[in-house]
Amino acid sequence: MPAFLLEVGTEELPASFLSSAIAQWKSRIPQTLAENSLTYDAVEVYGTPRRLAVLIKNLPSQQPDREEEIKGPPAQAAFKDGKPTPAAQGFAKKQGVELDALEVRATDKGDFVFVRKLTPGRPVAEILTELVPQWIFKLEGKRLMRWGDGDKTFSRPIRWIVALLDDAVLPIELDNGSETIKSDRISQGHRVLHPESVTIAQATDYITALRSAYVVVDPDERANTITQQVKESVQKLDGYAEIYPDLLEEVTNLVEFPSTVIGKFESEFLNLPAEVITTVMVSHQRYFPVFKAKDSKELLPNFITVSNGDPTKSDIIAVGNERVIRARLADGRFFYDADLEKPLESFLPQLEKVTFQEDLGSLRAKVDRIGKIAQQITEQLQLSEKERENIQRAANLCKADLVSQMVYEFPELQGIMGQKYAIASKEDEAVATAIFEHYLPRGADDILPQTLVGQVVGLADRLDTLVSIFGLGMIPTGSSDPFALRRAANAIVNITWAANLAINLQQLLEQIATDFVQEHNKDKNQLVAALQEFFLQRIRTLLQEEKGIDYDLVNAVLGENDPEYAQRALKDLLDVRDRATFLQQIRSDGTLDNIYETVNRSTRLAAQGDLDTKQLDPKALVHKELFQKSSEEAFYNAIVDLVPQTQAAQQSRNYRQLVTALKEITPTVSNFFDGPESVLVMDPNPEIKRNRLNLLGLLRNHARILADFGAIIKNL
Repeated sequence: MPAFLLEVGTEELPASFLSSAIAQWKSRIPQTLAENSLTYDAVEVYGTPRRLAVLIKNLPSQQPDREEEIKGPPAQAAFKDGKPTPAAQGFAKKQGVELDALEVRATDKGDFVFVRKLTPGRPVAEILTELVPQWIFKLEGKRLMRWGDGDKTFSRPIRWIVALLDDAVLPIELDNGSETIKSDRISQGHRVLHPESVTIAQATDYITALRSAYVVVDPDERANTITQQVKESVQKLDGYAEIYPDLLEEVTNLVEFPSTVIGKFESEFLNLPAEVITTVMVSHQRYFPVFKAKDSKELLPNFITVSNGDPTKSDIIAVGNERVIRARLADGRFFYDADLEKPLESFLPQLEKVTFQEDLGSLRAKVDRIGKIAQQITEQLQLSEKERENIQRAANLCKADLVSQMVYEFPELQGIMGQKYAIASKEDEAVATAIFEHYLPRGADDILPQTLVGQVVGLADRLDTLVSIFGLGMIPTGSSDPFALRRAANAIVNITWAANLAINLQQLLEQIATDFVQEHNKDKNQLVAALQEFFLQRIRTLLQEEKGIDYDLVNAVLGENDPEYAQRALKDLLDVRDRATFLQQIRSDGTLDNIYETVNRSTRLAAQGDLDTKQLDPKALVHKELFQKSSEEAFYNAIVDLVPQTQAAQQSRNYRQLVTALKEITPTVSNFFDGPESVLVMDPNPEIKRNRLNLLGLLRNHARILADFGAIIKNL
């Protein structure tokens, strides 16, 4: 069974595109092979800065024959008086069959004409010739470019194509204006170590042939080599290097034959904050910093780079790297010293000259809004005077470092330098920490703010952004989210949950929206409704994906088209989290099964009545004189006894107490439904019917303190 090799040779590809392209091919190529009924043993996708390749092993020589059954026109339209009409003739011609091949068969929509058609399988070479251009030009990426005078686009100009089916060149031509790229068996080796071309005899020789030309085509192998070489290099320095995953992936995609190079710089630069040095190295130069030890923040005056050059020239390469890092660190030292000459507070006037967003004014205006929102949060949390002072001070200074020389040059250091400069300016330690923490989390895997001041300022900052951007109508759609509003909303919920902050998000949204519409003349109700829906989506996602709550239990605490549950969730984020996790717990331990049938049946029937969902006490709602069976009296008494237990559970959020009480009432309700003294709920007498529905409605309302049991699906 043949193997197929495709290599697309290019000018140097961006590292980010290479990662994305490999992932896309790993998904798309197996999919298109399956669509064409082609089996295979393996689809191996490779890539280096100068090439993207796929090796498909054990393909069939051709597609299997396919027998298709094709439905045609209705029989009465295809035949008249037993003779074929133009409709039948046209259908037969289109399918390439004789009229006597048509069959009439009954369907649930009447008699129709059918034809059985055998389609011979096509040679695999023919199919691959059609698929290859699709694989290449359907790759997605940022800033695809044209080259030459053609209209074809790719991440970088395509220079050669290798296409081999076993040992035969598969003829493929890519026309791009006046230039035509034809497939061959000729690839290119490493630019420096093997600048000559490479002839590939057959598809399965690919990895070996390229390795002989100093090209390691497997990204995983290159990454493992880099990791091992970095570890060996730091052992020589008696230090420790953190293998940052993003940096490892990037440098892996920047080299074809990796070799590590050790560099050094003057020890005097270690007086800079470690974050400045590591940012220069990692983000700007793609170097691995060297620490004194694991878990230490102290750096050694060394670094490790990954070279794509000649390993025998590593000393020369190191000198060049050292010259670059020395200049960058000298810049950093200049910026740092200049910024330290004045207190952090002195940067605030410059924020007025920096636009946050065209319609929302300057960063100074945003800082003022953050301070006001932070004050609203502190009022909800009833914080001490000292905490309020620190929060307001941190809110006032949280963006000041954005106009410092250091952060202007190295934006990645926002917040980090703010903390350093606040400490140097003799600000309270809580204020300095909060300036850094209010940006947390900076990504999906980042830590959350640990201090109350940092948490409150972080919430205020994100709430301002969300309300303001939503207010301008820039609501995220699809994958487009330029202001990272989904991440901001997730952070608000996660910070609140992690710190157990008793905030009323609904009230905050109302307050912030009121201030916004007064200045921007927008519809407040529409704005608040959009924000509510957005946050509910984020809460739903976080409960399911991060907390591991079953989707039906999430529906039960958020309500399905039930505004009461939605409002309750937004007013108390801690409560919705606790109810969801508790429901998952009692599902796991079997307790939910003990009350499910009774409560769910009561909930479904109660929907036939008109009892308000907030009513709990039966005394004014259920008329004992209408009872006809002892089961009604028992049900009523059980509800009366349930009221104080539910109220206590509601006040203390001890939902185990509520579930225990519901479990105790279950036999009584079961007897009401199915026991010897059972009743017909939908009695012909409307007053008796309403009385019984009220009993069921009251039970439903007690259970609603925990969740909407009508949304819960029974365990199988």
